[in-house]
Amino acid sequence: MKNNVFSALPRLGSRQFFRVLAVVCLLATPFSAVWAQDESKVWRPDLANGNYRNPVLYADYSDPDVVAVGEDYYLTASSFNCIPGLPILHSRDLVNWRLIGHALQTQWPKEVFDLPQHGKGVWAPAIRHHEGEFYIYWGDPDRGVFVVKASDPAGPWTAPVCVVEGRGLIDPCPLWDDDGRCYLVNAWAGSRAGFNSVLTVRELSADGMRAIGKPRLVFDGGQEHHTTEGPKLYKRGEYYWIMCPAGGVQQGWQLAMRSKHIYGPCKARVVMAQGKTTVNGPHQGGWVHTAQGEDWFLHFNDQDAYGRVVFLQPVDWTSGWPVMGHDADGDGCGEPYLTFRKPKSGSALRVNPQESDEFDTSEWGLQWQWQANYDERWGMPTHAGCLRLYTADLPVGCKSLWDVGNLLLQKLPAPRFVATAKLRMAAKGDGQYGGVVMMGMDYQALVVERRGDGFDLVQLACREADTGGVETRKLLGRLEATARDTIPYSPAIYLDVYLRMSVADGLCRFAYSTDGRRFHAMGDVLKMRQGKWIGAKMGFVSERSQTAGNRGWIDADWFRVAAE
Repeated sequence: MKNNVFSALPRLGSRQFFRVLAVVCLLATPFSAVWAQDESKVWRPDLANGNYRNPVLYADYSDPDVVAVGEDYYLTASSFNCIPGLPILHSRDLVNWRLIGHALQTQWPKEVFDLPQHGKGVWAPAIRHHEGEFYIYWGDPDRGVFVVKASDPAGPWTAPVCVVEGRGLIDPCPLWDDDGRCYLVNAWAGSRAGFNSVLTVRELSADGMRAIGKPRLVFDGGQEHHTTEGPKLYKRGEYYWIMCPAGGVQQGWQLAMRSKHIYGPCKARVVMAQGKTTVNGPHQGGWVHTAQGEDWFLHFNDQDAYGRVVFLQPVDWTSGWPVMGHDADGDGCGEPYLTFRKPKSGSALRVNPQESDEFDTSEWGLQWQWQANYDERWGMPTHAGCLRLYTADLPVGCKSLWDVGNLLLQKLPAPRFVATAKLRMAAKGDGQYGGVVMMGMDYQALVVERRGDGFDLVQLACREADTGGVETRKLLGRLEATARDTIPYSPAIYLDVYLRMSVADGLCRFAYSTDGRRFHAMGDVLKMRQGKWIGAKMGFVSERSQTAGNRGWIDADWFRVAAE
């Protein structure tokens, strides 16, 4: 018999043997499979008893859309000005999702989005699979409808192509018909077009890359269904279907409309509303038909500072219309479920989008995004087991961090959690600072800033940052340097520190520690606020107020999200 790994093992007790066996199996498993085992410590929608709870994504994946390819499901969502944009999530059961990439690495025009453009950029994408390729369409309300393509949803994706140029076009969705012709539905933004609540359909070229027809109005919500938007276009049986929300984000409802002709006229019904539940305004989303023959609908629910989180509802077509959620009285209009049985699938994997990051690889964690197009001078991963972020120059005339592109941020993952970062601040001059921030239209940061031979512990805060609010600074304490650089040229002093943000009930509390064990509460309690069309985000800030001399930096050893 040929030697194998087990023949080289000494005689072991059963417990020792199985521990070694587990390690051997782990080493023999492909890295991608090991990496896919992330499970949140703060929000688990899979109840491990055949049921799930909503939201299935307790994070700001606004305007979600989903496509089924065999037994795999892929979801994307609005990313607005955040880069990388157009997140791509994968699931085998519609409950357990993992972030696998982004379809947009740079937002164009580059010179515009090199600066923060809050609330602009990527609005309400649609993801589809056609003839072996994935397509994502989205509307930039100031420029038109764009598309990117990929053969692998994890990327790479093509550069964006403008399919329809114009102002006010939003929420596009394509449909390839049985005869190969392609059509596009979209809504209109009142802030740019001067009208809203209407849906139009036009024909695209067969490859979906350019418009060949003019728009035709197929539905006007008027007063009855005001703020009709976010349409998704499907074909089922003999009907063309449009599913979309109306009534606004906070108080709205779900519509389904159908016609035997692509250009209408459309007959519409309300198929889901808040009803007696606590799920206000069940809003925009996407329908999916599974390989197991079931129908489901993913939609968002606005939760203020936590953003627009994603719910999953069953869909019943018995009446010939897609009744979503729980229709207790049989009137054809469902209400959102908070818990329900999981979709049928062959998967038992429990995963969640990435939250913590040990920075042990030379790649960015996929959960991180900037407030503007990435500039390599902002920082990069390292082979030293840390993430380096250089102190960037504050823009001339900036009033607050709202105007700063180099904030490295991620979505909030749960209603209650603790996020702790282990940092080394290396400063080469006074006024260089770094730390953690909870960012929104109101924000607060806890930073360490070099002052002389030591570091000040400083609170940065701003209210109404989106409308020109000015940042305030509060000195909280003084910390001695941990070490001094012995290199004569441009010497730095160092501080090793742990910074923490504790979130519960829409409030964020800050703390610091010098040993990682004893934490001291610092500064004010922040009542969190959402950003522009996005939830609040947490992460790192690294800046300098004086632009002379060499930059300092923070080396982030890790960022860990845990239960309270």
